[in-house]
Amino acid sequence: MAAVQTKVKSGRTPAQRFGTGVLAVVINLILWIFSLSCIYPLVWMFYSSLKKKRQFNADIIGLPTEPTFSNYIKVLTNKDYHLGSSMVNSVRTTVLSVLLILVFGFIVGYILARVQFKFNRALYAIFLMGLLIPVHSLLVPIYVVFNKAGMANQWYTLIIPYVAFGLPIAIFLIEGFIRSIPIELEEAAAIDGSTFLHTMTTIILPVSRPILTTVAIIQSFSCWNEFSFALVLCSRNQKLQTVPLAMTNFKGQFASDYPKIMAGMLITMLPIVVLYFAFSKKIIEGMVAGAVKG
Repeated sequence: MAAVQTKVKSGRTPAQRFGTGVLAVVINLILWIFSLSCIYPLVWMFYSSLKKKRQFNADIIGLPTEPTFSNYIKVLTNKDYHLGSSMVNSVRTTVLSVLLILVFGFIVGYILARVQFKFNRALYAIFLMGLLIPVHSLLVPIYVVFNKAGMANQWYTLIIPYVAFGLPIAIFLIEGFIRSIPIELEEAAAIDGSTFLHTMTTIILPVSRPILTTVAIIQSFSCWNEFSFALVLCSRNQKLQTVPLAMTNFKGQFASDYPKIMAGMLITMLPIVVLYFAFSKKIIEGMVAGAVKG
């Protein structure tokens, strides 16, 4: 009788609640294991960068017996690695590319979401087709065009393809987000005499901050870590090397100093890792904001 009353009150029997609790524990355990498997490589890189080359070759997994930051000092002071200049190049290219992607992506996304014209959906489909094109299949044509036009091996060379290939996903996310914003906001602004440009920049732009932050972070990762275009389009001018290209300078012809490589990798990863942890919540908010508003 008591068991029946318990089932009626809670809707589940004690056995069902116990099974649910066990399932939750198992799921949490799996997630913890998965998280540790993602974090451990970074931890291993860090303590391996504190080893000397001989100790690393003798024991790859073990902790350093005599930790030293000499690898970091050598990486930062050795001019052959070009790490400092490459980070400056990467910051400049990434910042300019992301700014242009945000500006053009927001303008195009807003027009496609709010302005009705004859080829609206066709133009939107053309932009989305950019998501279907394998980027690396265009390396050779872009290389030929840039060389013929004298645009290769310039400080602005990488910005052009980064913006071109970053716009489709930016337009896709921004257009979908703006469609979820109630159009009554713009109608009320129009009644008050607001122009199209004023409405876009002072009303919709602040509301779109979550998705713009998401796009900025995603594109920052993409531009900072991009290797293929940097290798093909800026290979002749070593002063224009970005971070991924600079990391190839750490590899020797017959042997590699892995502790130095790991120190260099951690230094170049630091800005983007800090950016991710600082705005990780914004990424999630931006990705689900459209669904929540709808």
